[in-house]
Amino acid sequence: MKLFRNIAAVAVTLIVVLCASFVLADSDAHRSFDLLKGMEGNWEGKSSHGQSVQVSFRMTAGGSALLSEIHGNGPENMITMFHMDGDRLLMTHYCGAGNQPRMKVIESDPKSVSFEFLDGTNIGPGDGHMQHVTFTEADADHHVEVWSFLDHGKEVKMVFTLARVK
Repeated sequence: MKLFRNIAAVAVTLIVVLCASFVLADSDAHRSFDLLKGMEGNWEGKSSHGQSVQVSFRMTAGGSALLSEIHGNGPENMITMFHMDGDRLLMTHYCGAGNQPRMKVIESDPKSVSFEFLDGTNIGPGDGHMQHVTFTEADADHHVEVWSFLDHGKEVKMVFTLARVK
């Protein structure tokens, strides 16, 4: 009887720990999504090359998805869709390169979230595609986006320093 109680206690403890792990993972993903949702609105600023850039964020699909649109100085305007997939936050980037890399969160904290390439469509071996992006909120009216494009093993970074349009 004592052995049964010990086994039951260990089993209950294990279940509680596993459930807590899933809740923490879920809340981290939701916190990251909430951080991005807080960027809803219009932003303007400069790229690391000194070019003017405008970015807009808006909720869509009944509040289940966030759309971001990068407005550049030409036909390369791009959109990114963020959404929850169970207990993880994913994004799909519709790139000016004509492909659609999908990324998952690899790191987050209360002020930033980083995504890394997971898979994508229209991406052949060695084709250039967005590989990584980090969104960092300095405060409610300022954020930085660091985009990394991987092309034949060479990484090119583009930094957008943005301020909320009031």
